[in-house]
Amino acid sequence: MSVSRWGDRVVPYPADLVREYRTGGLWGTRTIADEFRAVAAAHPDRDAVVALDGRLTFRELDEGSDRLAAGLAGLGLAPGDPVLFQVTNRLGAVLAWYGVLKAGLVPVCTLAAHRGHEIGGISRRVGAVAHLVEAGTGSFDLVAFAAEQQRGHPTLRHVLVLGDPDGAGVAIETLGAGIDPAVARRCVAEIQRGIDPDEVAVFQLSGGTTGVPKVIPRLHAEYWYNAAAYARSWGWTPATRVAHLIPIIHNAGIECAVHAPHSVGAGLVLGSADLAESLPLMAMEKATHVLLGHAHYRAFADPRFPAAAAALTQVILSGAKVPTALFDDLERRGLWSGQLFGMGEGMFLTTPPGSPRQARATTVGTPLSPRDEIRVVEPGGEAEVPDGQVGELICRGPYTLRGYFDAPDVNRTAFTADGFYRTGDLATIHTIDGGRYVSIEGRIKDLISRGGEKISAEEVEWLLLRHPRITATAVVAMPDPRLGERTCAYLVVEGEPLTLDDIRAHLAGLQVAKFKWPEHIEHLAEIPRTSVGKTDKKRLQAQIAAQVEAAGGVL
Repeated sequence: MSVSRWGDRVVPYPADLVREYRTGGLWGTRTIADEFRAVAAAHPDRDAVVALDGRLTFRELDEGSDRLAAGLAGLGLAPGDPVLFQVTNRLGAVLAWYGVLKAGLVPVCTLAAHRGHEIGGISRRVGAVAHLVEAGTGSFDLVAFAAEQQRGHPTLRHVLVLGDPDGAGVAIETLGAGIDPAVARRCVAEIQRGIDPDEVAVFQLSGGTTGVPKVIPRLHAEYWYNAAAYARSWGWTPATRVAHLIPIIHNAGIECAVHAPHSVGAGLVLGSADLAESLPLMAMEKATHVLLGHAHYRAFADPRFPAAAAALTQVILSGAKVPTALFDDLERRGLWSGQLFGMGEGMFLTTPPGSPRQARATTVGTPLSPRDEIRVVEPGGEAEVPDGQVGELICRGPYTLRGYFDAPDVNRTAFTADGFYRTGDLATIHTIDGGRYVSIEGRIKDLISRGGEKISAEEVEWLLLRHPRITATAVVAMPDPRLGERTCAYLVVEGEPLTLDDIRAHLAGLQVAKFKWPEHIEHLAEIPRTSVGKTDKKRLQAQIAAQVEAAGGVL
């Protein structure tokens, strides 16, 4: 799906920069599907993916995704058609990812936890033609949900199912199953010849405000470059085995765990959030690298961790400021650790091998690419602040978006006049051993980071105000030792106080993803205001933080 096909709904990179990125060897001339094909041809017998439910070599993944792509084309899906992905961490998710890309389709990276509030808006925004879901996901029936979403939808024609569809939808495993591998390969090659590497490859999602999450267009050449540069930053080789426990259909999952290892012929060890099953998998498959978010910091205290860590050479920590005690504990275990700060919009900062210990322990590092540009400026302005002072981090470069999809009003404030993306993160630049390293000091944006998932406080407030008895609300982050932050909602209500179960029932009725639901509520007679009439969230955050501390860390 070319940028031109989308018209002005996709903001292109400036033509002169595209030429510079390509002549400088950053952007390639192949699609993601063709990049993967080349790697698979070079490393056919190496493990591409080892998951809890099976394994595939590069040859098997390449041939299987070829057949799936041909089967998708046989359904009438055309290059450029968006496909919603709503699946968990299993082998078929990676097979489907490459099969969809090989068919020239555009994956839309939603979460398995999303519900009608999110999926309905996202699917209509991008004009999704197919919805890929997973069967057998436990308490919530994603297959039935997809069928429900399809009813009355203007573009959604197909429900695709990973696992036994039980009569509903089309089973991914059956698509292309009887097609000769050579025929499937010719079909894929023909499709890929019609796709420009500077076209939209993937739609990622950013945090929403009062409605649907913002859509991030990622292009073939820049998205693969982002991943390949990430792999190079850690010094990966085909012998590297990258363990991943957080959602795979997510920017961190795709870039850090699928495309990045595959760009060098390395293998993905795909676990899940359940340490009881993932740590033994890491041990059995001799994982050498693992990326852990705040929600998994507890893994280090798990009795199964030493076996899982036996082959580890790199532990990368992301999602929150790393506690000094945790960093020290990893060192005592003889484990090298670094940090990562990344975003679906593009910019990655890392502390790769060779970074000073102080930088690895106290900062998120330096930009991934030599062509990345970062500045720390006065919040909301464009004047740079001196190193050592806190300001807003802004960035641009060869894999950072130039504009959200179909969002001209948002883009007017999300970017500076010269194309720098305003991250909304507060940052400081520190000089350490002659290098300039970035530390993240907080957020300007009103977001809650729950186990790595960003929750828009404004969105949750808007949803709460749809309750007939809530007249005012303020949603803030409350500290949590396991997830980093959880959501606390201050409420002003008419009549008797509402219970947390009342709030859950209200949000369930609106089909809101559970991870966005408040996990603690407080009732107030009125919402406190600052001297200029704005909600005094600093006061409320201090109040709930004090309550958490008095309760011993958890309410």
